[in-house]
Amino acid sequence: MRDHASIPAEPDFDWCYEIVGDVSRTFALTISELDEPLAREICVGYLLCRVADTIEDSDTIPPAEQARLLDQYRSAFETGDPERLDQFMHGVEEWIPDAPSADWHVVAETPRLFRTYRALPESSQAEIAPAVTEMVDGMGLFIDRYATEGGLRIQTVDELEEYCWYVAGTVGHLVTGLVARDAPERTRERLYDVAPSFGLLLQLVNVAKDVAVDYEEENNVYVPDELLERHGLHPEDMRTGDEAFVPVIEALVARAEGYTEDARTWLETMPGSRGNVLSAWAIPYLLAVATIRELRARPEDVMLDGDVKVSRSEVYALVETFAGDDVPSLDTLQAEIEQGAFGQ
Repeated sequence: MRDHASIPAEPDFDWCYEIVGDVSRTFALTISELDEPLAREICVGYLLCRVADTIEDSDTIPPAEQARLLDQYRSAFETGDPERLDQFMHGVEEWIPDAPSADWHVVAETPRLFRTYRALPESSQAEIAPAVTEMVDGMGLFIDRYATEGGLRIQTVDELEEYCWYVAGTVGHLVTGLVARDAPERTRERLYDVAPSFGLLLQLVNVAKDVAVDYEEENNVYVPDELLERHGLHPEDMRTGDEAFVPVIEALVARAEGYTEDARTWLETMPGSRGNVLSAWAIPYLLAVATIRELRARPEDVMLDGDVKVSRSEVYALVETFAGDDVPSLDTLQAEIEQGAFGQ
């Protein structure tokens, strides 16, 4: 059993910045664009969500145990009770791999993460907490719903978007609350109206490009069963990786693309205060647009290769564009990306 007292008692924002780069390069890129205090608040909030996400994604923890751990995590987070935190840690430690990934390293360091979260201003904690607890509750709901299936088997498009809300929309609300913490109420209301679209856009793009990978590595089928049936397909057909899935991928991409307009509105409405910088959110938005372009051009590769993504050189070119003084408008950048690989 690990001695939690051996973890430094002081908050550790440097550790948060370091580990987030190992957990998610995309989110680390976003955080690196931000200034303080928003950078540290969003970094810590994201890592809190990642603990729950790691438990929910595990294919080695039985569903009943996943639900129990998520409940313990929520209780420890909400109450700040050391005994409840110990209960969670003692329960989760047996599931941490001997050679943990970065995600599992974050789980192992939950006490450090909690202390760092408690060092944030109370007003910022108040913006983070509801999103974390709603995510945890939503993940528990889906685990319970498909406990006998051995993995998620999404049935309808509406259910897919419900799932996307819990794993990504909640993060969008967390970000919105922090970005607009001190903004006028009218601005906050407008941002909250369109914030779900930003999260749904990014998550639906991930679902579309990772259909085969999610099935093979997690035994999760996020493609709605009603969409598969429409094209005479079944989840087991994913093993074949044939081109019959092309219209399914195209339907998911079209659904994602439907959220671009409101996602743009979110980008254009958010205030440039508290260390917020447009590039932090414009870059992931534009990369989602670029991924949609790739998925439309070669949907068959999702099942055949499982590797439809934007080239590293295009990512670098986009980041470099925002590093300069004369940044083109979002309209110009989006039009260039939709027409072909940016910076090529």
